[in-house]
Amino acid sequence: CYDLYYTDDFFASSTKVSAINPQMADYRWGRAELFHWKAYDGTPLKGLVFVPDGVKEGEKLPVMIYFYEKNANNLYSFWTPAPSRSIVNIPFYTSRGYIVFVPDIVYKVGHPGESAYNCICAGAEALCEKYSIADKSKMAIQGQSWGGYQTAWLITRTNMFAAAGSGAPVGNMTSAYGGIRWGSGITRAGQYEHGQSRIGKSMWEPGALDLYIENSPVFHVDKVQTPVLIMHNDADGAVPWYQGIEFFSDLRRLDKPAWLLQYNKEAHNLVERRNCKDLSVRLQQFFDHYLKGAPLPAWMKTGVPYEDKAEYSGFENAE
Repeated sequence: CYDLYYTDDFFASSTKVSAINPQMADYRWGRAELFHWKAYDGTPLKGLVFVPDGVKEGEKLPVMIYFYEKNANNLYSFWTPAPSRSIVNIPFYTSRGYIVFVPDIVYKVGHPGESAYNCICAGAEALCEKYSIADKSKMAIQGQSWGGYQTAWLITRTNMFAAAGSGAPVGNMTSAYGGIRWGSGITRAGQYEHGQSRIGKSMWEPGALDLYIENSPVFHVDKVQTPVLIMHNDADGAVPWYQGIEFFSDLRRLDKPAWLLQYNKEAHNLVERRNCKDLSVRLQQFFDHYLKGAPLPAWMKTGVPYEDKAEYSGFENAE
C-alpha cells in the first residue's frame, strides 16, 4: 500500500494526506548501501551495509554481520520487522544502534570454511576502514543453516568477533555425511560432495578425508575463544539435531563460552510465534551483553533446566 498525496501544481509541491503505516516511525530505518571490497585473495566482492539513523558525531556503533551465500541483489528489498524465526532481524538491530553488514561469499571447492573467512573477515576489516563509526572491537556474526555452519567454522579460525550466533550448524561433516535429511529421506552425501557444502569429493577419495576434517568445526573447537549462542531444534528435518548437540558438547567439554537453545517440536526454522519472540529476546540479550555491555541475563549464567523452561525464561538480570 502507498500513502496518498495531494497536489494542485502537477507535483511541483505536494501534501501527504494519509498515514497507512504509522508504525514505521518506531524504527530507525537508516539507509542501505551497496558496499564493495576485495577478499584476502583479491576477489572483488559486494554486500549490503545498513546504517541506522541518528548517529551522533564521534559515536562508535557495534556491527552485526549476517550472511548466507549472496544477498547483494536484495539492496532494494523491504526487510519487515518481525520476531526471528532463526536469523537476526535487520531493522530491529539498526533500531538498536547496530550497523548491519550482509557480505556476499565466493567459494573455492574443497574449502568452504576458508572461503567464508576469505570473504567475510576481509569484508569486516574493509567495512571498519570505510565507516569510521564502526567499532572494530564490537563485531558479531550470525547465520542459520549453511550460515550457521560458516559461523561455527569462523570462530575456530579467527578471534576477531566479540560474539557469534550459530543456528542449525553442521559441526562434523564426517558424522553427518552418512545420514539423511529427515524431512525428505534424501541421503546427505551428495550435499557434501557436490552440493552446497562444496567439498568436491566423496569421503574416501585420495585426500578427501583431510578436507572433511578441515571443514568440520568440531575438530578445531580447541581454538575457539568467541562466545557462541547455538540454536538447534529436535524436529529439524534439514540439518540433524545431533550436529548442534555435538558442536555444543565439544565446546562445553573444553569449557568454552557456549549456549544451546532447543525448541521442542520445532524444525529448521521456528514456526510458533511465542518461540520466535523467545529467540529474539535471547539473541538481543546475548549480543547486547557482548557488544553493548548490557547486564548478563540469568539464563546465560545458570541456564534454564528442561523441566522449567515452559514456565521460566531467565530473562531477568543475573545476580
